Amino acid sequence: GTQRKNFMCFNVVFSFRIYEERREGIPEHPYLSEIDVEVCLVGGSCKSPIERFWNGSNMIYILQKARHNEESDPVEESKSGDTSYALELLPKESSGPVALSVKRAKQLISLYTVVQNPNMSHLKTGELAVLPPLGIRCDGSDPEHTYWLGAEPLKAGKKITGINLYMITCDGPTADKGCFANLEELITAHKMMHHSSVVMTKGSAQYELLTAPTLGDTIIESKSNIYVDMTWNTVNKILETPPLTSAATLNITLEAGDPGSPVYHLYRELQFLLALAEGLKTGVTQWPEPLESESAVEQVQELLTDLKNKLDRFCVSENENETEKIKCDTAAVDSSIKSVFSERGDLDFAEQLWCKMRSKCVSSYQDLIDCFTLVIKSLEHGEIQPWIHQGSSSLLSKLIQQSYHGKIEVVSLSGVTPIQMLLEIGLDKMKKDYVSFFIVKSGSCLLFQDYFISTSVDLQEQVHRVQKLHHMLEIMVSCTVLLQFKHENLFPLTQICMKYYKENPLNEKHVFQLPIRPAVVKKFCQNDDPEIWKVDISSGHGQKEVRTTWQVSTNPPVEHMTSNNTGLFSDSTVNGSSEERMYYIAMAKCSQVHFT
Repeated sequence: GTQRKNFMCFNVVFSFRIYEERREGIPEHPYLSEIDVEVCLVGGSCKSPIERFWNGSNMIYILQKARHNEESDPVEESKSGDTSYALELLPKESSGPVALSVKRAKQLISLYTVVQNPNMSHLKTGELAVLPPLGIRCDGSDPEHTYWLGAEPLKAGKKITGINLYMITCDGPTADKGCFANLEELITAHKMMHHSSVVMTKGSAQYELLTAPTLGDTIIESKSNIYVDMTWNTVNKILETPPLTSAATLNITLEAGDPGSPVYHLYRELQFLLALAEGLKTGVTQWPEPLESESAVEQVQELLTDLKNKLDRFCVSENENETEKIKCDTAAVDSSIKSVFSERGDLDFAEQLWCKMRSKCVSSYQDLIDCFTLVIKSLEHGEIQPWIHQGSSSLLSKLIQQSYHGKIEVVSLSGVTPIQMLLEIGLDKMKKDYVSFFIVKSGSCLLFQDYFISTSVDLQEQVHRVQKLHHMLEIMVSCTVLLQFKHENLFPLTQICMKYYKENPLNEKHVFQLPIRPAVVKKFCQNDDPEIWKVDISSGHGQKEVRTTWQVSTNPPVEHMTSNNTGLFSDSTVNGSSEERMYYIAMAKCSQVHFT
């Protein structure tokens, strides 16, 4: 009757869908195996929601409570000829995953186990398909506060020999470390459950190195995050500090534009460059408000007058002014921060012109025309013979080179030409700034520098690549300031970033990973509490390996864990203090069922 119907529905959906999806790729939306259950296949680049507790497979089915499209009747849709008993859903983007009751999850685990049992041939389910592992979201309503149930087939060649069953429970948050488990008790419980005499322990911990910036008592929202993952063998006690023999991996996600960054002035310069590029593309330029009473035109005139009086020298006053400004902005910061990025001392005429027009704020299209008119007239009359770097392809550089021979071509300062001229000299200047840093500071040979500074692509693509250079620069500077990175770490990190950005578009959400020596982050591990601390207790080998995991974390380890069911300790404090770090406590256990 009902059990047979449920079984057949489950079997048809799983057996049919697994072959279809392997051929066609992972579906964009979840589908239903039964009216109340939503099924998602997670794999490939998608991150499994339970990978910290269970990461044995590339593909996993996730079952959760169905979220029906309110405008349709799923029962009616299921009658419209869908032979696989599967419905596509369009869940609301704002809604998170919804868990099933623990009782319902156990029913589905039982069905999955029956489907995979080769000894159930009398049910005539057809050719047996080895399904991906199964994870079911639970609502934690049972006494153990179960939030995940899972199952995974055990195989010997192509034959299914049994099932691994998983259970993940969670309580918290709590600041009371008296609620934490004792390592010896965990080991003893594992040995008794699995009849093991020999066990292995493995520890892992995650420390946050870069915290969100604050303004007064307010935490400023930021996507930037730098943390280190540590792993080591043989754990001696709960919450022990990772030993210096650990394997350590730095994880870096950085959002450019932090006002506290030593290179914030360069970020603002980049924003002006981006505004010009957008104006060139759309025909509408967002001009900044003038910051000083002296106009950009007056500043350019002063530069030209100075050059007329010193034909054999170029003025470096702007460079000195910029350096002084940086020193003033960072006066309260450690000296190591101030020395991370310094202005180049070899600015040519075009770069100095860019600095004058940018820092004094060209505030209108007419300002731009007036500035370039002054420069071109001085070149035409031979009043200046400015020095420029070799290799520049900008229109202004070509005019300057032509002026050396006493004649320059006529340029019409109309349309987008003035904007393009300023964009070109800004691009040249900023490329040299970044290259200077990566060569001098990181010691990088710039394996891909031709890609990043190439002039063979259009201006918009050049601007995009300069954005990538800036993002890399902010990553290097942050690591240098935070961790006192030297060449040993800066060089490989530079190469990792360059390799990624040669192959991918700008992505400030990407996590860059760098293996490092634990000594680099020793002070953080010794002085700070971890964000995550975990111990794995395992016994057996290969298909017979079983594992118990105990973990504490500052964030809920389960995304569908809601505030009204976070367990026994949600309101607990120690000695009335709320300043203690609050931890969620999670436990993952597994057991095996053998069919033969």
